[in-house]
Amino acid sequence: MAITKINIDEFLDKAVHYPVFDVRSPGEYDHAHIPGAYSLPLFSNEERKVIGTLYKQQSREAAIKQGLDFFGVKMRLMVEEAEQVAQKSQSKTVLLHCWRGGMRSAGVAWLLDLYGFKVFTLSGGYKAYRHWARSQFEKDYPLKVLGGYTGSGKTKVLEQLQREGKTIIDLEGIAKHKGSAFGSLDRIPQPSQEMFENLLATGLYSAKEAAEIWIEDESQRIGLINLPNAFWKTLRSSPVCFLDIPFENRLDHIVADYGRFDKEKLVNAIIRIQKRLGGLDTKNAINYLLENNIKECFRILLRYYDKHYRKALNNREQIEELLHTITCDSIDIKTITGKITGKIPV
Repeated sequence: MAITKINIDEFLDKAVHYPVFDVRSPGEYDHAHIPGAYSLPLFSNEERKVIGTLYKQQSREAAIKQGLDFFGVKMRLMVEEAEQVAQKSQSKTVLLHCWRGGMRSAGVAWLLDLYGFKVFTLSGGYKAYRHWARSQFEKDYPLKVLGGYTGSGKTKVLEQLQREGKTIIDLEGIAKHKGSAFGSLDRIPQPSQEMFENLLATGLYSAKEAAEIWIEDESQRIGLINLPNAFWKTLRSSPVCFLDIPFENRLDHIVADYGRFDKEKLVNAIIRIQKRLGGLDTKNAINYLLENNIKECFRILLRYYDKHYRKALNNREQIEELLHTITCDSIDIKTITGKITGKIPV
């Protein structure tokens, strides 16, 4: 067998067929990694710290010797773990990378090659991948933006479009957040900014052959995550399919979706927007909530979000040319999707 260094494009092409091993430390991997990659750390977080200190304070040689001590006792386990993962692809070809394509990937590549794997390493390592990921946001994409006031069922419409074979990118799904002060009530941790970008870049790359990509209209900030500037500009200049759903229907949808949450969580979410909501509306919304009048509480909140979404929508350049309105009497997902795709007359 042989070890071959390949560039990022060839690496990603092969990653569709063969397993990718990330040999950086668990901490580096947990912060962000290539989507789909397996963690096969050469060193633990503490071991990496020790080696780094030796490298800086003593010498490269001292660091390498200490690294060999750490590496030697875990060689068999690393081979067995790689073997177990590779069996799923029914191939002895594997891909691996470290941070910059240096000693860590070289060491693990040597071990796996010795055992009989065909090994490809990423030239430039994860750093090269990050450069590639950021470059994806600079490209033009045939985005079709699904707009509409809060409670219009946009996420469910996207899901239905996907079931019908359309290409979608679910920004809120990638960000693990529903995009408002109430978007984190289910307490699902958001990915790091870097990991979000990696997931978004992968989604865009996977959709590169699509004639159109459906995506929900979003603010640039989704919880703690920011959409990359270049991609945000593309989204804001793309055609918008605006779902015009009656207020009361949207209100019922929101109450059903959010009314199940604990009152304390809802109150805290309201307090987070009190400066923009205003003192009186904040007080009234919380009082309605405490009186178990969920609908009137969310009536206040929905009017607030409608006002801010309308302002953001109208701030687009050439909004008259970009906007296409789909009017629906209710939130019937298949009917809405049918009107969007032209299966049902508008």
